Amino acid sequence: MRILHTSDWHLGQLFYGKSREQEQSAFLDWLLDQVKQKSIDAVIVAGDLFDTGTPPSYARALYNRFIVRLHQESPDCQLILLAGNHDSVAVLNESKALLQALNTRVIAGADPEGISMDTCHTHDDVLIPLTNKLGETDAILCAVPFLRPSDLMRSKAGLSADERKQQLQQQISDYYQQLYQLAKQQYPQQPVVMTGHLTTVGASTSESVKDIYIGTLDAFPASGFPPADYIALGHIHRPQKVAKTEHIRYCGSPLALSFDEKAKEKQVLIAELDSDNGFMGTEGIPVPVFQPMQRITGSLSEIEVEIERLPAQFESWTDGQRLWLEINVKTDDYLSDLQPRIEAMIGDLPVDLLRLRRDSRRQSSLADYHHGAQLDELTPEDVFLKRLEQESLEEERRHELIDCFRQIQGEIKA
Repeated sequence: MRILHTSDWHLGQLFYGKSREQEQSAFLDWLLDQVKQKSIDAVIVAGDLFDTGTPPSYARALYNRFIVRLHQESPDCQLILLAGNHDSVAVLNESKALLQALNTRVIAGADPEGISMDTCHTHDDVLIPLTNKLGETDAILCAVPFLRPSDLMRSKAGLSADERKQQLQQQISDYYQQLYQLAKQQYPQQPVVMTGHLTTVGASTSESVKDIYIGTLDAFPASGFPPADYIALGHIHRPQKVAKTEHIRYCGSPLALSFDEKAKEKQVLIAELDSDNGFMGTEGIPVPVFQPMQRITGSLSEIEVEIERLPAQFESWTDGQRLWLEINVKTDDYLSDLQPRIEAMIGDLPVDLLRLRRDSRRQSSLADYHHGAQLDELTPEDVFLKRLEQESLEEERRHELIDCFRQIQGEIKA
C-alpha cells in the first residue's frame, strides 16, 4: 500500500496582498499527476486545507475541483481530509456527506461520541480501512484532526499551571492510545496509520507557523504517541522527522508560506506499508516551485550586489513570471528614503517587492521595539507579555493570566 502524505495547503492564502490562486491550482494539478504516476492508494491531507475559517470562493472551487478530478482520474484512490487549526469545522462538515460519495472522507473534528472500547460503536469517523487497488484492506487509519480544547476533558480546579499542562498532555496521549487500542481490537492483523495536527517537542518551525495551543499545552512529546506503524503529521511547514524516527513525520507545506521557508525543502511524502510487515519506509517527492520568491538580507551595498545577480535566475522562468522579494536592510541609521532607493535598484526587473524591513543590529529583544517596528513583527502574545511586565503581580497569578490568554488564543484560532 502506498499512501501520499501532504498537509498545510492553506488554500486562499493572501501573501502580502498577492493571491496564490494560480500556484495553488498548479500544485493541485501536479499532485493529481503524482497520484497516477506513483500508483497511490490513499491521499492523506493532515490539516489546514484552507488558510482561514471563511475561505474565498476560489479556494473552495480549487478544493472541490481537486476532489472531483481525483475521483474521475483515480477512482480507486481514497482521499482523507483532516481539519487543522486554520480550518472551520462547520465549513468542512457542510459537504462531508456529499464528498463521501466521491471516495472522500472529511474529518473536521474529534469523534463526538468519544473513544470507547465498546465494539457496538463502529467509530466510522476515526477508524477508516485503507484499501489497495484490489479492494483489500491493507491498513487501518486512525484519523485524528486538530484537537480543540472542547474535544478533551476539562481541566480540574485548583491545579497549578504546570499541573494543567501535564494533565492536557496526558489527555492527548490517552486519546491517541485509546484510539490505537480500538484499532488493534477491531483490526488485529492490520498495520495502523495515525494522523495529527499539532506541534511536537523539538519541531523546527518557520515564520508562517503560528503557535497553537491545546488549552495551555504548546508542544507534545513523541513519547506520547502509541506504537503505530506510521504517523502522518501536519502544522509544521518544514518537512522533518519527529524525535529522529522514520515513521513519525511532518511532510511540510507544499508551497513556501513565508520568505524564510526555502522552496527546495518543499515535498510530499509517500509512505509504503505492507499488510504483513507494516511500515516499509518513506519517499520524499520534491514539489516544483510554481512561484519564485527570495529573501535578501544585508547592508545597502550588499543588497545592491544581490539584486544585480537576480537576472541569472530569470532564464528558467515561464513567460510573465515575476519574483516575489523580501529585503531586510541591516542598518542602525534611520533612512527616510529607503523605499525609493531599493525600488531604484530593482528598476525594470520582473520583481515585486512585497516586504521591506529595516533590521537594526541593536534590536535584540521585545523591549527594543520602538515606533518603527512593523506590526507583523509582533505576535499578540508578544504584546500581552510586554503589557504584563508593567503590572505588579505574584508569579502564580502571572502564570494563570498567561495560561488564560493562551487558551483564549487557541479557542479563537479553532
